[in-house]
Amino acid sequence: MTAHGGSGDEPSTEPARETSLADALHEVEAEVQEYRPPAAGPTGNAVVAVVVLLLGIAALIGSWSLGVGSARVPDSGTWPLLVAVVLVGLGVALLVTVKKTSDAERFSRTSWLVAAGLATMVVFVLVIEHIGFEIPAALLAFVWLRFLGRESWRVSVVVSIGVVVVFYAVFVGALSVPIPHLF
Repeated sequence: MTAHGGSGDEPSTEPARETSLADALHEVEAEVQEYRPPAAGPTGNAVVAVVVLLLGIAALIGSWSLGVGSARVPDSGTWPLLVAVVLVGLGVALLVTVKKTSDAERFSRTSWLVAAGLATMVVFVLVIEHIGFEIPAALLAFVWLRFLGRESWRVSVVVSIGVVVVFYAVFVGALSVPIPHLF
């Protein structure tokens, strides 16, 4: 008996399985490379780095205006401050690696999907205070699923309503989180 539970006379299929797995991985990698959008280049990388850095600096200023408190008594700006510090660090790291990085994508037609997602999130944040989270959350989930994710109408409607029901049950019902809501 061998360590694998069989006799030593049986041929092993392990090398053939490893070879087929390696071949499959190479095929997938080649397919991904075929459909990969063009690289952004050093200028695009620099623009992204500066935007991340500026966003981090703006978050630093905003968190400081909320009041950061101390380690023993954190204030409302403590977590935003920590996130802002990470953003600034990432922006600096991106600036340092501008010429070395080649995995950022050039702005293209599909980049507008990200812009549309961001715009719908901004609208969500602006209206949630006035009409509660239920309707904006359902609409946001529906738009993301149907138009950005190209899901079917049925899946988009059912999942959007389901997401709102689960969020309501967890955050309003179970955790009593004070968020604006209709009911």
